[in-house]
Amino acid sequence: MNIDDLQVILKVAEFRSITAAAASLDMRTATASAAVKRVEQTLGTELFVRTTRQLRLSRAGEKYLPHCEQAIQVLEQARQSLLSDQGAVDGELRLAVSSDLGRNQVIPWLDQILDAHPKLSLRVNISDSNMDFYRDSVDMALRYGSPNDASLYGFKICDVPGVLCASPAYLEQHPVPEHPHELAAHNGLFYQLQDIPYDVWTFRQGDQQFKVRMRGDRASNDGDLVRRWCVAGKGLAVKSCLDTAEDLLAGRLINVMPAFQPRITELWLICPSRQLITPAMRLLRDQLQEKCQAIILQLERQQKIPALSQHTTP
Repeated sequence: MNIDDLQVILKVAEFRSITAAAASLDMRTATASAAVKRVEQTLGTELFVRTTRQLRLSRAGEKYLPHCEQAIQVLEQARQSLLSDQGAVDGELRLAVSSDLGRNQVIPWLDQILDAHPKLSLRVNISDSNMDFYRDSVDMALRYGSPNDASLYGFKICDVPGVLCASPAYLEQHPVPEHPHELAAHNGLFYQLQDIPYDVWTFRQGDQQFKVRMRGDRASNDGDLVRRWCVAGKGLAVKSCLDTAEDLLAGRLINVMPAFQPRITELWLICPSRQLITPAMRLLRDQLQEKCQAIILQLERQQKIPALSQHTTP
């Protein structure tokens, strides 16, 4: 009985389907089915009850699977501990990242990591949609906002100031707003999730807070598209300073109304299990922290955004 077969068993138990488990593990259904049969033959009992619609665990499977999962976790912990002692970084990084941040910043950083560590491989899921670790077959996700699920593990990368931005062309054709109350006369560009646009923008100045319900003619569930609309002069958008860093530094976008601070979010690298915190993930964490802090510092030095300390001072 080999570990690969046992991992197939665990995936079949998770999905209640050999076909779905095979797809998750990127193998043929016949290969996964053969693995299940080998384990059952070795144990001398069936772990699954087959029905016309799905599989379910047999009584033997209900007893065996928890021990099997614990054993694999112990073996993986031992392997990662050994690799960590040796300073080795290998395996596969399966990462989910938002569209704008992923395409414009993170992917080149990942290429640098892979070039420096030839035994490391990468799978990237780029999407702004809600992410499910098991459905999407990823081990970690880089997401804005602190995790609200106590069962998740992760590392905070940095605080990320938001920016109200517009292109020079848009600002030439429209009066430059100096106060949130003046935004109602402008066209908003909105990110939306599950068909609900984020059209209420919040700003702070000292201990004062201002909320503005915007109107606009464009919304998308792809943050990168919202940024492109903004660069093209279609309206105003509230974006992460990391997502728009290259545009701000190149002058393609202007930080509008900098005295009024939009949201400050946290960037986190999260995963569903402590066992997935591998040397490769720690390397990725360190690189992300270093790169993101360098970008924010560059934006501050070139006065594209106020210093972060100014954002957090009441």
